[in-house]
Amino acid sequence: MTNLRIPGPIPVPDDILDKMSTQMMNHRGPRFKDMLFRVTDGLRQVFRTENDVFILTSSGTGAMEAAVANTLSPGEKVVCASIGSFGDRFGKIAEIFGADVTMVNFPQGTAVDVDELRRVLDADPEISAVLVTHNETNTGVTNDIERVASVVKNEFDKLILVDGISSVCSLPLETDDWGLDVVATASQKGWMLPPGLAFISMSERAWEASEKATMPRFYFDLAAYKDYFDIGQPPWTPNLSAIYALDYALTKIIDEGVENVWQRHADIAQMTRDGIRDLGLEVFPDESVASNTVTSVRMPDGVNADDLRKVVLDDHDVVLAGAYGELTGKMFRIGHLGYVTPEEIEDMLGAVKASLPKVGIGA
Repeated sequence: MTNLRIPGPIPVPDDILDKMSTQMMNHRGPRFKDMLFRVTDGLRQVFRTENDVFILTSSGTGAMEAAVANTLSPGEKVVCASIGSFGDRFGKIAEIFGADVTMVNFPQGTAVDVDELRRVLDADPEISAVLVTHNETNTGVTNDIERVASVVKNEFDKLILVDGISSVCSLPLETDDWGLDVVATASQKGWMLPPGLAFISMSERAWEASEKATMPRFYFDLAAYKDYFDIGQPPWTPNLSAIYALDYALTKIIDEGVENVWQRHADIAQMTRDGIRDLGLEVFPDESVASNTVTSVRMPDGVNADDLRKVVLDDHDVVLAGAYGELTGKMFRIGHLGYVTPEEIEDMLGAVKASLPKVGIGA
């Protein structure tokens, strides 16, 4: 059986997959209403919020677009604090929708420097919002969103929009306690689900911004989601099969305990990083900012990471992820979020160890 070790889509447990074979129901009937209210309550528990949370039939990028389009207006000044490819994507979405975006890029493999962010915000009082990624899967770095939010909210009173696609349900995130206005995430990450759903939370401050926002929106108009939610319906036809799976997955997550899920991810991530170092390879970011959902591994000079990935796949049926942009060929990435066991990590490490001589490492 293939050992899928990419940071999404992740392997889905058989019992969750089974729920997807449930027959369709009327998405405007009483049974769906009960399920919608139940899963939304579960999502709030995982988001650690009393804010509105909505289920979108889309990828995580759709939720990022919804975050931007529902809270900003063309010409509005915003900052995008980017630590990699997915931070850049957040800024690009805002730019395409007409926002006046200041990109603040931090070196690959590092987290947001809050002192630099503070200087940028201090220099232009007209900035209204900050866009930031919680967990950058291309570099394997996790931002200290609590510190970032403290600067954005407590010092400058700006709106904060968080890409939590690869962090929510896997890493500590306290939506209400940290004052996060919008948090976006997606099903194929820590939720043990297939792709197809995205989840987004909106604070009261975000709703106030939404009332003034003039960016175009239709499918992702969250005001429509809110109106329909009040009567227990979605505005558009939802991915029922994925919601059946979500309903069941949430019972497993909540039964385990959200904090226990976070700790499980921390433990498996430490096992992965330690194992990589034991092989003589280098974990790309510093340990202090290393992600607990994905480990990025830098290859020695002269060795193409994609060559190693091919050997690992062909010889051992283990799938590792490549890197994006300027890091292509220089790194590979190991996903360890959602449904993953220590045995699968041991299998992956063994496959990498056996493959290294074939690409000239330790031969």
